[in-house]
Amino acid sequence: MTALEVAVTGILQAVGLFALAPLLTGVMRKIKARTQKRIGASVVQPYYDLLKLLRKDEIVSEHASWVFRWAPWVVVSSTMAAALFVPVFVPFSPFSAGGDVLVVLGLLALARFFVMLAGIDTASAFGGIGVSREMMLSSLAEPGLFLTVFVVSLTLGGTNLTSLVGAAARLGVVVAPSMFFGLIAFFIITLAETGRLPFDNPATHLELTMVHEAMVLEYSGRGLALIQWSQSIKQLLLLGLMVDLFLPLGMPSSVDAGLWLLGLGAAVAVVKVILVAMVIAYLETRVAKWRLFRLPDLFSMAIASAMVGMVLFYL
Repeated sequence: MTALEVAVTGILQAVGLFALAPLLTGVMRKIKARTQKRIGASVVQPYYDLLKLLRKDEIVSEHASWVFRWAPWVVVSSTMAAALFVPVFVPFSPFSAGGDVLVVLGLLALARFFVMLAGIDTASAFGGIGVSREMMLSSLAEPGLFLTVFVVSLTLGGTNLTSLVGAAARLGVVVAPSMFFGLIAFFIITLAETGRLPFDNPATHLELTMVHEAMVLEYSGRGLALIQWSQSIKQLLLLGLMVDLFLPLGMPSSVDAGLWLLGLGAAVAVVKVILVAMVIAYLETRVAKWRLFRLPDLFSMAIASAMVGMVLFYL
């Protein structure tokens, strides 16, 4: 492929990721409803919700500063910028030269930081509760996340995401024991980062249990739509990385593959992401939200799994 074709394909991948993110949220809600013997809303309902919020006026607290007003734009911009570095449907990204995994983690951390700032900017008690809980969970999730990155980088070589996805695709099926334990750690961290059960319940507004929803409780209209959209994009990014790095079967190994191979690989990637999302939605109907002070046990499991993966790599 020429440089222009690579750039156009990568940009189309990013645009598709932005467009399909709410659909993945709708699929997970539908599966969760079906497993709970409910009909549930349509899988395209998140699109209607976003359009409705975009048309509504915003209500801003008199105590809010510029941080509260600009935080949704910083969050969605950081999340979209991270998406430009991540190969999800094809084995390369538009900015693969700078597509380091640490850059992506930094952009996602920036988005989380501004959400936490906005949560306490309005002087809301609920926002303060959500921010304190989010800070606790983030401080516990970061060690497991970075250890998982080390395991993947050691096994596949390097930290450039395009190189990592290409190396995994060339292997076809990653059977290294280190990657198996890395998958366990990454799965647990993904549940925490996306606010899924048992860490958080995205469908609740109970002050005793909510974490992410407490931080954005003061938002309405366009600001709430941007935050919800960015959360869906982040969820698709993490699930896409999971299937591309740990379940790479069907992904082309390089940019030299033909367009039909790239299209087939993109279709396979979409199917794999939906299957993983269905598994997560099904598991959510079988577990309850854990108490806050029991969650470190899960993070300890993720950290231990990643450390076992590192030990097995050197054996």
